[in-house]
Amino acid sequence: MSLEKLIELAGGLDNIQRILAPKGQVTVAVIDAKRVTQPDAVCAESVLGEWQLSMARDASISDEDLAKVGLAIAARQRQQASQYLQPTACPYRPQWHISPPQGLLNDPNGFIYHQGEYHLFYQWYPFACEHKDKYWVHLKSADLVNWAWQSIALTPSDWFDSHGVFSGHAVSDGDDLWLFYTGNTRLGHERDRQTMQCAARLDANGKFAKLGPVIRTLPPGVTEHIRDPKVVFKQGRWHMLLGAQTQDLQGRLAVYHSEDLHEWRFDKLYGDELAPYGYMWECPDWFEIDGEQFVVFGPQGITSDNPHHTIVHQNRIFRVEQDAQGGFHFLRGWELDAGFDFYAPQSLQTADGRRVMCGWMGLPDEIDHPSCENGWIHQFTALRELRWQEGQIIQQPTAELDALRGETQSLALSAQPITLGTKSFELQVTLPWGSELHLMHDEQHRVVLALDAQQRVLRFDRSATEIRQGDTIRELALTSDKVKLHILADNSSLEIFINDGEKVMTGRIFTPPEATQISLFHAKEQTHFTPLNAMSWPFAPR
Repeated sequence: MSLEKLIELAGGLDNIQRILAPKGQVTVAVIDAKRVTQPDAVCAESVLGEWQLSMARDASISDEDLAKVGLAIAARQRQQASQYLQPTACPYRPQWHISPPQGLLNDPNGFIYHQGEYHLFYQWYPFACEHKDKYWVHLKSADLVNWAWQSIALTPSDWFDSHGVFSGHAVSDGDDLWLFYTGNTRLGHERDRQTMQCAARLDANGKFAKLGPVIRTLPPGVTEHIRDPKVVFKQGRWHMLLGAQTQDLQGRLAVYHSEDLHEWRFDKLYGDELAPYGYMWECPDWFEIDGEQFVVFGPQGITSDNPHHTIVHQNRIFRVEQDAQGGFHFLRGWELDAGFDFYAPQSLQTADGRRVMCGWMGLPDEIDHPSCENGWIHQFTALRELRWQEGQIIQQPTAELDALRGETQSLALSAQPITLGTKSFELQVTLPWGSELHLMHDEQHRVVLALDAQQRVLRFDRSATEIRQGDTIRELALTSDKVKLHILADNSSLEIFINDGEKVMTGRIFTPPEATQISLFHAKEQTHFTPLNAMSWPFAPR
């Protein structure tokens, strides 16, 4: 049977919701089962609420034939998603962080400098605050501050990404801008995972044209949990790093090589020297700072000794070395962010050579925030510059933040509350041990930064906020005589850079809009307070 006949039996191209390609088959899921005709040559069944028609795939049905169906699905998906492009009003919406207009935002993707402009993508499910079939949204900036909406770049429309355009990176290759991502497909009643590494390229019309899978099969000893390609040109060839899970449920780094970005050869799995180190690694990044090489990834399944830390999704950066064959050796690792909400970061090198990182201010298991009542959830972090200084990673807000700063004021902090009148600000203060800084508070709500003199920990406590899901306390051990805090606030988030960027703690903070007070207990200190103005919001033009 031809593909055209299957489409006809499915009620026409406009009745096809998704197309799948299980081994030796072609399957289409339909929108309206009443339009389906079922001859004997076609298997029809309900699969998890979807009515699907399947037939044997013979040699006459090419990937190009399937791609034509995918283009029709993509056009409909873009039209449907376009109804969710206008931002909903919400007191928790950030003024100068990237957030989705509606729906769910997660990982930053494709963060790159290309042809004099900065590009950034985010994963997006437009229709609800839940993790489902992910799209990519494309933003562009000239200054790393104001981001302009470009397009819905990629949709989950093809047989190789029908259940989500998963995370990946971008490559600037001369005039060409490439995207590499993981195509996620789920098959059958058990939702068996089918994973492929895919590519797309910016065409002459300013659209991203999918090139399909560049890696179709799994490397030896790895489950279908292999994803999030990072592609780098180094030592005269292209390298692809992927987060992976071995068949004995151990996280590893899978590495491939290519001469032309099209054909890829598997090298090996790396990370044995860290084992056991979680059941899955994801979202890798690889870069140099001052001649030192670093790999970033998200290990899942690492437990903490601190009883307040119950989340399995972690963030790590490792200094690595490469041997003569290009193999990776992990030397020393750090936690990038010791707060509540930091995951899947990506970085780029700026035009002037700085390493700048953007992270997801969220976690995979969190889907219930107060902002869901206004139809959206999650945001990105502020951009932070990474430096290698005296054997450690230093993180600081980027210099570009200066474009948002208002007039700096000096405040005398004490137990007497000061009403700031805004929840979007920058605060710099040095505190003694034993003090407590209360932020974003009213009589009932507050977030507390407590310097516990006995345990010598900075305690980040959001238990008296409107948080609905996730941990409420984080503790960070420190050894300094006093603690210098550089705080960035934006309506429903705090990013705390500690002791000139030696440590960072990030978290979503939900308190009522009128909760704009600040106070300091067990100490009196002068602080510098600077309101932060709104950027150009990264939403589709009205």
